[in-house]
Amino acid sequence: MPFVGHLNLQQIHDDTLQPFIKARKTQGRKNKTVNASLGVVRHILNLSARKWRDGKGRTLLETAPLISMLPLDDARKPRPISWAEQRMLLPQLPAHLQRMALFDLNTGARDDVVVNLRWEWEVFLKELECSVFIVPPRYVKGRKGWRPLVCNRVAQSILEDQRGKHPEFVFTYQRGKKHEPHAVETMNNNGWQTARKAVGLQDVRVHDLRHTVGMRLREAGVREETISDILWHSRGTMTSHYSVAQVRELLDALNLITDESNRTNASLEMLFREKAESLQSSFKRKMG
Repeated sequence: MPFVGHLNLQQIHDDTLQPFIKARKTQGRKNKTVNASLGVVRHILNLSARKWRDGKGRTLLETAPLISMLPLDDARKPRPISWAEQRMLLPQLPAHLQRMALFDLNTGARDDVVVNLRWEWEVFLKELECSVFIVPPRYVKGRKGWRPLVCNRVAQSILEDQRGKHPEFVFTYQRGKKHEPHAVETMNNNGWQTARKAVGLQDVRVHDLRHTVGMRLREAGVREETISDILWHSRGTMTSHYSVAQVRELLDALNLITDESNRTNASLEMLFREKAESLQSSFKRKMG
């Protein structure tokens, strides 16, 4: 509003939005963040040209201007963690956050899904001996329908440990023994930031746990179509209803990443990073 609030609808276009874009970039905002705001502007202008009308039945705009989006060339690259980094990071986390992170590393769920995971979404499949959470569209990026969250054997063990602690939420946090457990607001909290700093992984975000799952599934030789289903990536062949056979395929794939034993196709990036870590550790031992 400080940038275009004083303008008529007809005056809002790429040129008049430039001061807003420049201000956001000066604040250090990424292009993806700026595009989210530009998308709202574009939506309003489209409604003004197609749906919204004045008292005489005329649309507020004759045509909607084309609002250009910024290129996503400044996006941060994914930063999956190695198994060695996982072994360093997880013990540094508070107990409740450690369980959430390990659950994330075995399901590939977005962190907002883990935080909001509810028992009422759970369906236990006896034939597969695993739980599947049917996550509502509200927590699916793009709100493209319900999606299944399949629990492999590690995720299932975490689930059983959490059962009974809270009537609504799977993951909770308790401030002291006298306080009742309550829902966790975010995984990216002081506990996460302190832990990653303690082990020299300041560049690792919570969302990188999800990237780690994608990388490990590829290293285990899982089909890209199956990986897409696990990570809820859109693809033309995805159906809105999953059969037991489809869930079994996802479960089998996720059970391949419970440890390093199925790592048969390590990415070059991870091999380089592990080599650098090995050389650094060797150097520290020699100097120490």
